Amino acid sequence: MKRLLIVHHTPSPSVQAMYEAVRAGASTDEVEGVEVVSRAALAASAVDALEADGYLLGSPVNLGYLSGALKHFFDLIYYPCLEETVRRPFGAFLHGDNDASGALRALESITTGLKWKAVQPPVVVTGEPSKADLEACWELGAITAAELGGV
Repeated sequence: MKRLLIVHHTPSPSVQAMYEAVRAGASTDEVEGVEVVSRAALAASAVDALEADGYLLGSPVNLGYLSGALKHFFDLIYYPCLEETVRRPFGAFLHGDNDASGALRALESITTGLKWKAVQPPVVVTGEPSKADLEACWELGAITAAELGGV
């Protein structure tokens, strides 16, 4: 069975709602053979990352950048995972009150360094998530899980 690791920092109701939609999509009955494991970014470890076959990453955009919690996760796993997780698929969801371009640049830089491959562009929501935003999050979870398992 493949393992999909969701690493998230969900301090606000908006990011929490996005996380719940992503997790629901990743856990859909339509995808078989995938175990979904969630870890708060400050609790996730290099072992969690090494044991996973793919990743979903969620963060608020704080001051135009990824949350410190998600950045801490990347700092913790970078060297242990650098050679071991090459080409693993990932998806990401970000929430901010305005510009997320700095967070997107950081995410791209880090995941490029790890040589992970994006399943699709990140879901970026500004302001309160709409029904369409939450559907996009659900799809992100389902598509990332489908990349690992069977449909």
